[in-house]
Amino acid sequence: MAGQARALANGAEWIDFQTDPTRYKHWKLGTDGDIATLKMDVDENGGLFEGYQLKLNSYDIGVDIELADALQRLRFEHPQVKVVILRSAKERVFCAGANIRMLAGSTHAHKVNFCKFTNETRNGMEDSSAHSGQRFICVVNGAAAGGGYELALAADHIILADDGSSSVALPEVPLLAVLPGTGGLTRVVDKRKVRRDHADFFCTTEEGVKGRRAVQWRLVDETVPNSRLEAKVTARAKEFAAASKRDGSGRGIALTPLERRFEAHSVHYGFVTVEINRAERLATITIKAPEAEAPSSVDSIAEQGASFWPLQVARELDDAILHLRINELEIAAIVFKTIGESARVSSYDSLLHANRDHWLANEILHYWKRVLKRIDVTSRTLVALVEPGSCFAGTLAELVLAADRSYMLVGEKEGDNRGPATMMLHEVNFGSYPMSHGLTRLQQRLIADPDQLEDAHGKIGRPLEGDEAEDLGLVTFALDDIDWEDEIRVFLEARASFSPDSLTGMEANLRFVGPETMESKIFARLTAWQNWIFQRPNAVGEEGALLRYGTGQKANFDTQRV
Repeated sequence: MAGQARALANGAEWIDFQTDPTRYKHWKLGTDGDIATLKMDVDENGGLFEGYQLKLNSYDIGVDIELADALQRLRFEHPQVKVVILRSAKERVFCAGANIRMLAGSTHAHKVNFCKFTNETRNGMEDSSAHSGQRFICVVNGAAAGGGYELALAADHIILADDGSSSVALPEVPLLAVLPGTGGLTRVVDKRKVRRDHADFFCTTEEGVKGRRAVQWRLVDETVPNSRLEAKVTARAKEFAAASKRDGSGRGIALTPLERRFEAHSVHYGFVTVEINRAERLATITIKAPEAEAPSSVDSIAEQGASFWPLQVARELDDAILHLRINELEIAAIVFKTIGESARVSSYDSLLHANRDHWLANEILHYWKRVLKRIDVTSRTLVALVEPGSCFAGTLAELVLAADRSYMLVGEKEGDNRGPATMMLHEVNFGSYPMSHGLTRLQQRLIADPDQLEDAHGKIGRPLEGDEAEDLGLVTFALDDIDWEDEIRVFLEARASFSPDSLTGMEANLRFVGPETMESKIFARLTAWQNWIFQRPNAVGEEGALLRYGTGQKANFDTQRV
């Protein structure tokens, strides 16, 4: 089951990111016309691992896997839903945040990946509001502390019960010597526009803020007495639904379970295959092109449902990246390959792009955007190999543009009767898939020379061979068959020999050229600092705050500022 550790064929434990509402242990999802209600009702004894109880609606990654699944289903399966009410099913408590015992007992890698995944889930809520017209109202009854308040911060509107006890808080600094790990600090000042000195007080106060002050400081949008709370929630939901631009016409499509086969050294999906070479610390993801041209009508997308090629591949690739990120920690590099006809890939891009105002085409394009963003913030060296028989066209060409290093073979390969390798640009490469900082991968790649971007736009739809692709700045190196194997082997061996810590820092700095947005700040600023703080003795040492929390003993801090 999702939310549980399972065993791979080689005996190793792994975390499964696939679930569905029939298997939820922590959330209750209901819909009524254009309004959905998502209730948090965490099973205390339903933690991912042993050694802690999820009391007071505290959560681990298993809880968030269900939330991410519910948000995805709301977008694809419920086109009529325009407003999502997020609330607790428990009395006098909203959410106590990430479970402290879970954090104290987790490896450093798990803590960081947990924070990263929860960030992506909260960002997904905001993406749904901005691009799908599904607005979020969070109803806070009782305490919303730490990650609980961070969940509320991802909503469009926060209603706080005015009952003398309900409050919002980010107590990580005074209680645990860490930071709120899911964008809390950034959203407080960048999204809620809380004044800096007010935010300083708020983030160093264990008990948090309630009532009128919470509204005055912009920490919540309104407070309502319990006697009028339900009426106010209903009124706000109707108001938000009336203002939503979401087109509720048409039927949703069921996100049926992915067909996967896990083996000791591979994972097999319908169009995606992952080969894992643990000795060389290498994972190779190969994506197959569709077997036929795209259908002629946008109506055919709904008829094909979850088996529609772009949607199926996006779901499979998303699952594969999450699996590698959290279950294969020793992997140094992920190599992307493709197989098939570029024209077929482009035909699907053209269908989606031409019908991007249709709700379902819009959802698929934005899902691909989120999958590519997940790849951007994955701490592995990303490599693309463009060989004869590849189909790096349009959407799949984004994988070349996302890579830290890309190699393209010039001419034919000895013993291979296929024609020279090509890649092909499409209109989707020029705006459909912005990165977290707002630029397309082509824009940030060619940021020093806008004329080169114009040249690339003029090549849309043309198969580009190695030398031309290199001249346009689309690949790092175009190599002939004589140098191909040796150059790539030497590069991958060198990459596996470097410190993974320095590579993570280097790659994260180099991938995001240009401006910042709130979303990029959350990953580049908050997540990076949280990563560092989670290794400091003041937080995780034997006398640190995280391990001494709840024991009655005060943490013993090294007081040197670093």
